[in-house]
Amino acid sequence: MDTQELKQEAHDLDVTVWVGKSGLEAVVDELNDQLSNEHLVKVKFLRAARAGSSTEEKAADLADQVNAELIDTRGHTAVFHR
Repeated sequence: MDTQELKQEAHDLDVTVWVGKSGLEAVVDELNDQLSNEHLVKVKFLRAARAGSSTEEKAADLADQVNAELIDTRGHTAVFHR
């Protein structure tokens, strides 16, 4: 699947991982588990998690930590693919 097809498929997904004030480290294991079972996972970055950084920066860091591809960021939500 190309990136455009993945973005279209992700459009109707519900957010299943929320990154809050505990930061990225708190969700790495959960995101890994979900990516093992699903090929796309939508993640919401709450205000406390961003702490001055952009959603794009946080999402890129998280993608590196879970060895996944960052498909899209829109607002404060990101979609990951493995």
